[in-house]
Amino acid sequence: MQFSKIQLINKQKMKFQIHSDIKKAATLPASFYKDKAVFEALKERVFLKSWQWIGDKNQVALPQSVHPFVLLDGFLTEPLVLTKNKNEEINCLTNVCTHRGNLVALNSGKSRKLTCFYHGRRFNLKGEFEHMPEFEQTEDFPKPCDNLHKFPLKKWGQFLFAGLNPTFDFQQVIDKMNERVGFLPLDDFTLDSSLSKEYLVHANWALYCDNYLEGFHVPFVHPDLNDVLDYGSYKTEVYEYCNLQIGYTDDAEEVFDLPENHIDYGKNVAAYYYWVFPNMMFNFYPWGLSVNIVKPLDLNRTKVSFISYVLDPSKLNKGASGDIDKVQREDEFVVEQVQKGVKSSFYKAGRFSPTREQGVHHFHRLLAQFLND
Repeated sequence: MQFSKIQLINKQKMKFQIHSDIKKAATLPASFYKDKAVFEALKERVFLKSWQWIGDKNQVALPQSVHPFVLLDGFLTEPLVLTKNKNEEINCLTNVCTHRGNLVALNSGKSRKLTCFYHGRRFNLKGEFEHMPEFEQTEDFPKPCDNLHKFPLKKWGQFLFAGLNPTFDFQQVIDKMNERVGFLPLDDFTLDSSLSKEYLVHANWALYCDNYLEGFHVPFVHPDLNDVLDYGSYKTEVYEYCNLQIGYTDDAEEVFDLPENHIDYGKNVAAYYYWVFPNMMFNFYPWGLSVNIVKPLDLNRTKVSFISYVLDPSKLNKGASGDIDKVQREDEFVVEQVQKGVKSSFYKAGRFSPTREQGVHHFHRLLAQFLND
């Protein structure tokens, strides 16, 4: 395969090397956050090859129901549809008709079939082609490609995850998270839309993840949160496609009631902060769960969705989750300042704190790995 000179230059620009030894490693270069070609390459090389949280099973609560949505609108902008058939099997399908590309399902609700309103092509709720008017004379029809594409789907309690073309099994991520929070009754968590918010951050999406992935900044950026957490005991554990930050506290009242066989039994755990590659956060508190999804919009703008699922309302707004909105605003401010800084002609890259930035190092290594493949 022949590459033009420009293609070869662009290909080389997207080769990133992050040393496996954090003591020797440098961060991703500033160009990563500034290069439009890199931003576009992330769609195919990172986001299409990983997994995304797509909500919970209550979106298709009843048998024979559908729920259309757009995955990462403004970035991937991929039209998908969740379906539940009469046997209560949930599927994630493309919402694009295999005839002329029209959207098939437009509204959520009860539906026995998926029928394109443009020319009447019909599919069952598994996405299998069933009927098409005026195609009697079409030869070698239908073929498997006339079915709606079906995407891999994973369930974790009530929560659903889809992969467009994933290169790893999401079950290994679920298994890791279950080691710490598997004792929680995830199906009993209740979505509270009044607590859910969206924030527009004027910064590259990866800078927001960089900030989330370390507690190093907590004493400097979040004074109120720092009063609650025991910074000296703050811990990061790195796994293959996710990592965990554990926030301990001296306040024994606002902590998890851990079972005796739990790995952290006897410790005052105020929060479990899970990050899942590339852009998902699952923040478990004694009151419940805050799901944070980081959604790239363009090179310099990001939408962050906070979705709250409550288990114990009496524990809301206490402990490490005392004022989530204030913490978010503090994060937003500092990330936007970093965004301005990395645009400098004189900033090239930084170094990692071996004791405090293991999560950022892990993230950068994964990004480099996926972009280099």
